[in-house]
Amino acid sequence: MRRKLEYLSARQQEILACIRRWIVEHGEAPTVREIARTVGLSSTSSVAYQLRQLEERGEITREAGQHRSARLGP
Repeated sequence: MRRKLEYLSARQQEILACIRRWIVEHGEAPTVREIARTVGLSSTSSVAYQLRQLEERGEITREAGQHRSARLGP
């Protein structure tokens, strides 16, 4: 079993935790703008980059063209 702390950056861990909390509280995934606002980033492109990294690592899955498509990995 992989340990998240060993291969995710602090920012990636923060975004993943944000997604988890948002889904629990709202019943759906946050948008990129909502993630940016929650974690204190002014650039949505920074969030998009981190989401791509999380997707490549298998932590989340997303559907192209969908605003609230982030789902927690397997």
